[in-house]
Amino acid sequence: MGTRERDRDRELLIPVATISENGGSKFSAPIATPTVSSSHGREAFLKVIRSWASKKFMTGCVILLPLAITFYVTWGFVHFVDGFFSPIYNHLGINIFGLGFATSITFIFLVGVSMSSWWGASVLTLGEWFIKKMPFVSYIYAASKQISAAISPDQNSNAFKEVAIIRHPRTGQYIFGFITSTVVLQKGIGEEELCCVYVPTNHLYLGDIFLISSKDILRPNLSVREGIEIVISGGMSVPKLLTILDPSGIPATRIVKFEASV
Repeated sequence: MGTRERDRDRELLIPVATISENGGSKFSAPIATPTVSSSHGREAFLKVIRSWASKKFMTGCVILLPLAITFYVTWGFVHFVDGFFSPIYNHLGINIFGLGFATSITFIFLVGVSMSSWWGASVLTLGEWFIKKMPFVSYIYAASKQISAAISPDQNSNAFKEVAIIRHPRTGQYIFGFITSTVVLQKGIGEEELCCVYVPTNHLYLGDIFLISSKDILRPNLSVREGIEIVISGGMSVPKLLTILDPSGIPATRIVKFEASV
């Protein structure tokens, strides 16, 4: 059986010599059989089908992946918040899913309302005094408080003051940062005002600190919360156009386009 197949393949590849009426010989080209042409057409059709199916599958993954991640994170957050008060309701014999979550949200809202009053601030001050007396816990609380203060809606909090754009690491490249404070540098020829700019290198809780002259800082028309969203999103939420503000808060006359690197 194998010999017959090899002979057939050899006949298809090697021209067959035929004897003409004049005694000469000439070569005739092999005739393609319908079986070979149909097999090639079937393979091409299968390739098209596989390519189309793979593209549609990847399109489905691209559409469903953000939805799945959002649902997973939201569901985990609901379970996490619900776990604060659900054991209390379970102990009382009340098994209603979501009741602990609603209670936690209400409790958080009431804490926010109470902190604006005198007695709420007094209770918070007393609690912080006890925490600061604990050797290891005090450092964790201080770091956590600084991070939470950065996203606080209270504009008077000692957190990020403004969003800044500085030239770093070389000329022609810019990077986002946050102005945290200002210092005065005394030199022999006078004084110079410097801004302390915090540049996140790992989301928000790790970064570098730069002391830069206030004249060399570009202040875009972005709020602190918008700057935090830019850092967390990896630069995907950067607007296409940024208006540079003067230090007094007045928009500049020109609008510039940046290729920002976070």
